[in-house]
Parts: sequence; structure tokens; C-alpha cells
Amino acid sequence: MAKTILIIDDDAAIRQFLDMLLRDNGYETLQAGDGAQALAVLETRTPDLITLDIEMPEVTGPKLNRLLTKQGKGAIPIVVITGHTGLKYVIPKAVASLTKPFDRNELLSIVRETIGT
Repeated sequence: MAKTILIIDDDAAIRQFLDMLLRDNGYETLQAGDGAQALAVLETRTPDLITLDIEMPEVTGPKLNRLLTKQGKGAIPIVVITGHTGLKYVIPKAVASLTKPFDRNELLSIVRETIGT
């Protein structure tokens, strides 16, 4: 069964790119345009990994991370993908932090090392 990755980013183009990249490499994907939508998805699904933008409307990446920890879902690996170099370390437990634009092969390598294929 394919591993599932939840893509959380307020930029639809980034979500679409990540969706195609990850699906083309054998992963199932779920998408959310912000942290509030992500919380709704997480009520019914538990992904194997999350890609997380930091600056989003409604619920930001750091706030979502705190909420996940409170809900007992803090063990889901997170890869931070952000456009702000100074913010990529605001999720201390993230398995990796990438700055947009990121290298697709680096992301795939991180995903494979973290959850396999």
C-alpha cells in the first residue's frame, strides 16, 4: 500500500507541483491550503508524512505543529518547505527544512529516508 503524504501550503501551484512529484514517485497525497483545512483532513486520515509551509492564513505552520502535538499526532514526520530562510527552523522536530525553490531530488531523498517508498 502506498505511503500517504499530506501537503499543506497556501500556494496552489506549490501544492500541485508537490502532488505531481510525489504521486509520480509512488506516494498517495492529500492536500490542504492552510492549517485549518489540514486539521479537517487529519480528523479522518493520518498521513505517513506532512510537508508544511510556515506562513499561511488562518492557522500557521508553527500553530498547526503545536495543535498536532496537543492532539497526540506529534509523531507524524514533518518536512518544512518555506519561502523564508529565517523561518525554516521554527518547527524544531522537523525531519528536514527546505527553502523554496527547493531541489526536487533532495525532497524525494528526504521522503524516502523518512518513510520509505
